Amino acid sequence: MISLYEDPVFTFRFEEDRLVDRFQLEDVPFGALVVVCQWAEDAPDGAGPELARWLVGDGGWVTAMPPLLVRAGGGFVVRREAL
Repeated sequence: MISLYEDPVFTFRFEEDRLVDRFQLEDVPFGALVVVCQWAEDAPDGAGPELARWLVGDGGWVTAMPPLLVRAGGGFVVRREAL
């Protein structure tokens, strides 16, 4: 999995269909709330409709419950929720 960091969002894109049950975010602290959105090519920050809100676990890992189904050529965008 290749991820690209685009301040202030993390963008995950995939060439094939993928069921994502976990992903890691660099430099995001334990317990931070993140918003996960469908990737949208035409959106300024790449963020389309909201899919979920999850908390970041140890080591920047986020457990996706339920897992995200990403179709080939698609992806998702993750940003920290403002406090």
